[in-house]
Formats: sequence, C-alpha cells, structure tokens
Amino acid sequence: MSAAANLTALSGISAEYIANLYKEFLKNPAGVDASWKVFFSDLRDDETALLKEITGASWTPNHQKKPQAPFGVTTADEALKSAKPANSSKAAAPAAAPAAASPQAIKDSMQALMLIRSFRTMGHFGANLDPLGMKQPKAIPELDPAYYGFSGSDMDRPIYLGGVLGVENATMRHILEVLRATYCGSVGIEYQQIISLEERSWIQDRVEQTTNRTSFTADEKKAIYKNLTAAQGLEDFLHTKYVGTKRFGLDGGEAYVAALEEIMLRGVQKGVKEVVIGMAHRGRLNTLTNVVGKPFTKLFAEFNGMPSVPSDIPGSGDVKYHMGYTNDRTVGGESLHVTLTPNPSHLEVVNPVAVGRVRAKQAQRKDIFRKQVVPVVVHGDAAFAGQGLVMETLMMSELKGYTVGGTINLIINNQVGFTTNPEFARSGPYSSDLAKMLACPIIHVNGDDAEAVVHVARLAIDYRQQFNRDIVIDLICYRRNGHNEGDEPMFTQPIMYKAIKGHETVRSVYGKQLVSEGVLTEADAKGQVDAFMKGLDDAYAATQSYKVNKADWFEGQWSKLRPAHGEERRGETALKDDQLKNLGDKLTHIPNGFNLNAKIARQFDAKKDMFKTGEGFDWATGEALAYASLLEEGFGVRLSGQDVGRGTFSHRHAVLKDQDTETRYVPMQNIGPNQGAFDIYESPLSEAAVLGFELGYSWAEPNSLICWEAQFGDFVNGAQVIIDQYISSAESKWLRMSGLTMLLPHGFEGQGPEHSSARPERFLQLCAEDNMQVCNLTTPANYFHALRRQMKRDFRKPLIIMTPKSLLRHKLAVSKAADFTGQSTFHRFLWDDAWNTLEKPAGIKRVIMCSGKVYYDLFEEREKRGLKDIMILRLEQFYPFPQKALARELSQYKNADFVWVQEEPKNQGGWFFVNPLLEDTLTEAGHKGKRFSYVGRVAAAAPATGYAKRHAEEQAALVGEALTR
Repeated sequence: MSAAANLTALSGISAEYIANLYKEFLKNPAGVDASWKVFFSDLRDDETALLKEITGASWTPNHQKKPQAPFGVTTADEALKSAKPANSSKAAAPAAAPAAASPQAIKDSMQALMLIRSFRTMGHFGANLDPLGMKQPKAIPELDPAYYGFSGSDMDRPIYLGGVLGVENATMRHILEVLRATYCGSVGIEYQQIISLEERSWIQDRVEQTTNRTSFTADEKKAIYKNLTAAQGLEDFLHTKYVGTKRFGLDGGEAYVAALEEIMLRGVQKGVKEVVIGMAHRGRLNTLTNVVGKPFTKLFAEFNGMPSVPSDIPGSGDVKYHMGYTNDRTVGGESLHVTLTPNPSHLEVVNPVAVGRVRAKQAQRKDIFRKQVVPVVVHGDAAFAGQGLVMETLMMSELKGYTVGGTINLIINNQVGFTTNPEFARSGPYSSDLAKMLACPIIHVNGDDAEAVVHVARLAIDYRQQFNRDIVIDLICYRRNGHNEGDEPMFTQPIMYKAIKGHETVRSVYGKQLVSEGVLTEADAKGQVDAFMKGLDDAYAATQSYKVNKADWFEGQWSKLRPAHGEERRGETALKDDQLKNLGDKLTHIPNGFNLNAKIARQFDAKKDMFKTGEGFDWATGEALAYASLLEEGFGVRLSGQDVGRGTFSHRHAVLKDQDTETRYVPMQNIGPNQGAFDIYESPLSEAAVLGFELGYSWAEPNSLICWEAQFGDFVNGAQVIIDQYISSAESKWLRMSGLTMLLPHGFEGQGPEHSSARPERFLQLCAEDNMQVCNLTTPANYFHALRRQMKRDFRKPLIIMTPKSLLRHKLAVSKAADFTGQSTFHRFLWDDAWNTLEKPAGIKRVIMCSGKVYYDLFEEREKRGLKDIMILRLEQFYPFPQKALARELSQYKNADFVWVQEEPKNQGGWFFVNPLLEDTLTEAGHKGKRFSYVGRVAAAAPATGYAKRHAEEQAALVGEALTR
C-alpha cells in the first residue's frame, strides 16, 4: 500500500487543509502561524515530494528561485489552483485543524515515512548477508533516524503512521526495530525497482506482515535439517573417498539444496508438474542426487571410472559435473518430473537451453498459463555478472515467442570467481544487479541462515506463480575448498580462507539451533547424520556389483525414435499430386476484405501460376510446401529469427499484414482443422540466446520442425558456443538427440566480407561420428525434401543449411511440380541440368564438382561458351559425405580430369574438408592416382572483398579457370 493511501490525513489534518495552508504561506509567509512558517520553510526536496504524493498538490519550497511545477503546470499560482476543489472558483478557506494537530506531529509522520521508504529502498545495504562476517553492512545515512532529525529524546514519542507497517501509531524506537528486523536481518530485498504497483505491494505486504521471516513448524524445521544433512553428507563423503578429485562441491552453500526442495514442495502445492533446472558446475553433484534423485551408487560408480551408459551405446560421455538427469519424484505426495539439463564448461550457456526446453514442455501440456512447468536456473556470482548470455536470456523472458512465465534465478554466490575478487569482477555492488533490467525482485540472503534461505525460496516460487515473472535469489555463501578440490585458495584469498577454515558449517549451526529449541535432541541430530552416511557407505559398497543397464534416452516423447541407421536415410518425403494442389490453394488463399500489399499480391499471383502450370517453383514456395505438408500431417513447425515473418530478403511473406489495419494473416495457420501448430516469431537481435532457446525446445519436442534462421549467415558467429557445445556434440556427450534446423544465408554476391559467408568450414570441422548434417542446396525441391526428412525419419539430427540469397529469385534455381511428388526425394548430390545435351560419359573431359550458388555461374558461362565436354556436379550435402553414391557416379568418366570449384577463399568453404574425401572417392571409383585440383579464390583472412568491381573480377576469373582445360 502506498504512503498516499495510508496518509490521506496526517494526525487528523486533511490534505486539503495542508494544501490551502501552504497556499496562504506562499502568498504571505507572515500570515500563517510561526510554527507552520518554520515547517514550510524548512522542507527538503524529498519531503516536499512526499507531501505532493500525500496531498496531490504541487509543493514548492519558497526558497527555490525556479519553482518546479507538476505535469502541465508551469507556475506556482497554477500549482496552487490545481489544489482547489473542482467545483470552486475561489480558494477554499483553510479547514479547522484538530487540537491535537501540530507542525511537529506532521513533521514526525513525514520523517517516519521517509525513514520507512529508505528502508524499503536501501535496507538491503544494511542487511547481515555475509556468513563469514568479513563484509560489514554499509552505513547508510538514510537508515539512521538522526538523518531525519530524531535524537535520543525523540525515540519514544508516539508517531502517527496511518496503517503503515500495520499500525496506526508507534514510537520511533519500535518503528526502527521493525524495519531493521524486516529489511536488515539475514535477508536483504530489492523490490522498489518493480514497475507494477500490484507486485510491489504484494512483496511489501508479504515481508512486512511477517518481518520477513517464516514461522516454520517443527516438522518443517526437521525437513530443513534433513536437507542440510544430505547436502553436507554427500560432499564430506566424496571429499573423503575421492581426495583431490575435482567435483566443484557445494561445501559452504549447502542451504541451496534446502532452497530447491522448498521450491519444488511449494511448487507442487501450487500446481507445478515439472521443474527444469539449468546450472553450471558448483553443486551439480548434489543436485543430481539429493534433488533430482540420481542413485548414489551410479554416481560413485562413475567416480570409480565406470561409464554412465551401457557399453553398446557409442559416444564420448562427459565429466560428472556436466551431466544431466531426469527423474520422477514424489514431492508432497504428488508426482513431480524433475530435469537437470546438461551443461558444458561454458557456465551460463545452459540458460536459454533450459528455458527453451520449458517452453516446449509447456506446449506439450497445453499449459497456456505457464504454471505447470517451472524453470530454475542456478548461476555463479561472477558468471551472472560477467556472461552476456545472462542478459540475453533475461531480455527474452517477457517476449511473446520466448516467455515461459518466469524463471527462478538462484545465484550461488561464493563471493569470489575462481581467484577474482568481486571488486574486479563487476561494477555494481551486487552480482545480481544485471537483473534490474527486468525490474524484477532481487532477494539477497545469508547462506548460513537456513530458515531465511528456505523462507526466500518459498517467497520466490509464490511470486513466480502469482505474477509469471522472473525473480532472483542471491544466496551469499562461500566455497570451502577453493574453486575446485585440487585448488589452493590461500594463494589468492588468504584472509578469507583463514576465516573459512574455522567457520562452522550451516548444518552444524542449524542443528544446534534445533537442539536449543527442543525440536531435536543432540542424539537425534547426530543420528540423522550417521544414518545418512551409512546409506552412502552402502551405496558405495554396491558399486562392486553395479552394472549400467539403461541409458537416459529414447524415453517419453522420444520413445518412438531410435539411433540413426542406414546410409541414404532419405525418408518418404514426396507428396501426392492432389496434396500438392490442395496445399497450393491454402498457401495462396487471401481472405476476402484483406488489403494485401500490392507487391506481395503480385508474388502470390506468381505462386498461383506455379501451382497451375507445375513450373517455376521458387525457393520460398518450396519452403512453404515443406512446412505446410508437415503441418497437414500433424507435425508442429516453429520458425524463429530476425525478420523471419517477411524474410530478410523479402521472399518468405509467411506473415501478411493488412495495409490498413495491420491485422495479421498467416496462411500456414490455416492449412486444416487438425493441423499441427505453426509458430513463427521474429526474434530479438540475439543469436546465442535465441539459438540456445530453439535447441532446448528441440530437445524436448521431437515432433516439431524447429528452425532458426540467421539474418545473414555470418550472424551465426555470435552463437558459436551453442554450436560447439550443444549442437555438434550433445548426442555424443549426453545422448541428447535434436532435429534443430539452422538456416544460414550464404553466397558471394559482392556484398562484402561479413554478408557473404556462413562459415561452412567451421561446421565441417565439427563433423564426425554422424553428429549432424551440413548442406548447401541449390534447388527449391531439394530444400523441400531436406526439411521434410527432418520429421519423416525415425531419428533426429541437427541440420545446417547454407541457404541462398541471389538464388531466391534466380531464373534457373526453380523446380517443377514433379520434383515434389511421385518418387521424388532428397539428393545428396545433383546432376548437371544439361546432362542430356552433353557428351556421353566417355566423351567428358572434365568433371567439375562444386556446391551452392557457384553452380549457376559455371552453368551459364559454360552454356555461353558452348562447351559440351564438361560435366558439372553439385554436392548438396557435405556431411554425411555420400562417398559410395558419388563413387558410382564418377566411375563413368574414364577420360576426365577432376576439379573442385568454390567461390570461398581456399582456406574457407568446403575444400579442406572434401579434398581427402574426394581423393578416397576417386580411388573407389576406379580412378586411382587421379586427384581433384582446386579452383577458387586464394586463401584470405576475410571471407570476401568489400569492393564490387574486385568481386566481379575474382568471380569471372575462377569461373573462367574452371572451364578452361
């Protein structure tokens, strides 16, 4: 509740009375009582602002030379007029003041309100947040009653509060006691930055009505102690059994486990069915076992060197503190599906992946209010402040295409990043300051106060479920063993680690508290520890006979899929003739009365001609047919990226806008009554977070085609960590299959270095173990089949497509209706479009192998020269490389030499990848001793020239060289 709502009358004096009294003061200072004259003359800026809030009038101290007026008011006289009753043409006479009213009473109330406001805003600076006691609370003048004129003799004078802090009257001594307990205890809360009055009031009431503590029952306290026992017990056990082994232990932050347990328990009570956790290393082993439910025996077996999956499942595996796990737990008598998302060493890179996973799960549950699936993202303090992906993920949190109804962000704040102290790791006072961009609540809590930690965890899940917004818990603790268990922290933080060495654990502290309260006996507390450690000993002993009999994949939504198999793996992607016609009608239909842009209308007329004649299908139409046909078959399609609705090159127009009303019409959402969901979202200007989000979505949803499109291919550079850690190797490391499709515009058209290349060489360098598909396609039909086969096979693989720019409208880059129907399919390489006019295979003197747009440059120049003894083949799929099929094709050309042509510089593009493969292919084709020679641009540091004339000269030179024998 606001100050104005609580103090519409101060000590019985109405706002109208004060406003009119002040008006008289401005006219004639001598005309008011001397005490009021002093009162008005001595008002400070913050006090006049408060009076303005209370009365609705404009308060301007008369000593100001240039009075500031309220909105729309420019003079002091007008300000005073604004204080008049609406039905009066004259200033109202001052109302009579009750006998008890006095300037001192008003002053006391105002100053008390200012003090309360300061505590609500800055009380966290005075909170006791450091469990080590090394960082003393800041001395904030505004939190001292003396700042507002209260001396020792004033502390017991009754002050009118009008309901603020839940009381009508209180002494300053009592007010200060309540404020310090609420805002300066083990919890410091920042919430005044929240824009919504409803949210601010909800938090304010919640913390002030309880002095920011929860009165836990005896059973709840026992549960907290049990969680602390488990958290510390596991770390102590591992520290003893595996001395010096790196595990990034939770030692010092054990209350984190109790916080997660409370989030899950309270969440279940509020309708949560699933929790998805994303986190880096610190505390992951505890999370895997004590939170998610991974068996201790399985964990210990991995410490003993056993693989985490059966021996017949290939893959590299990963270190223990990168692994994920999924389990169904019983929490509060209800079933809760809990997922810990795997994460590499790149700390915060998991954030968008976990959140994208949640979005998919919400869609599967039809959880439109986003209450049933909750993301919890756990951060390190240095990483939260330093990693850009944190900002990008926060930025997306309330966007239509990416919101998940709020994430609970929990920072395990060790107060040091590896060896870097906070003053060198961030600019603001808190590691959590970045979250203020969302104007969401931030709660700091002392990690040694177990009940305070659980209290704020309950507050966090309640807030998230109430308002569907992010919230941050800054759990301030320490790390007992340094950055990792092989590290020596005394090298860099000797004073801190002297304090840590003698510091009692939170379990010990809380156990003593419960004993003193009579909740537990000393024997009970010790017995719980002994019983838990005995359970760990038993689990450790069981590793002697433990065998992994099951892998965590192909379960749930993935149960109908299996590992990739076969060589060609095209899938059945062709359409029936009547299906093609029907989809054409749907894709080119415009509702009556919809005012379509004239230029787009011409494009739609051209599309109608394509379906009518069966000729000239362009790139955009081939893509639309792929999406529409999958939707018709019940698959979902999700397309995101910058400008995807229109298409960067104004070719797609999947989202149409009425030119008068801007009403949207999406043809793909009108395919049929039982179609799959078509979601198309124009993304924020982020690559890493958006790509990570879509990757996470694809991990949870195998039955939707998930596509991300870069505005230009080079934009993908900003998402390299997602590609390296999650797209290229996730199946090998974590058995996480994905059908994510990346659309990367690529092609050298004289637009300079960065708008030319999608850096295909980087993807090709990552290709191994059948981990993904990399294509550079040249026809709409092959693009169509490549997209459809993503869903039409019984496995999923990431697909990276170098999509064209100039080919979007190239007169030769078109397909026929027959290329989409009948027995048509995807081709890993394509034949020369003029093959039937060329010499027979024995007469071919040169075979050119190329990929992408350069094919059409070569084709047109060859036709112009009238050459009939040169065959041009297109490699449409770089990886998996089609060696056997290509060898059969090349075996025909007994009298030819072989040339690889690319428009990329020699050190880029496909040459270094295909060269050894082509050599093996020629050997298999019976051309032993022959090799492909290289034709293309010379090696270069930049992808392309920025000068149009030089580009044209280079392109003409490489085409000419390729065609000259």
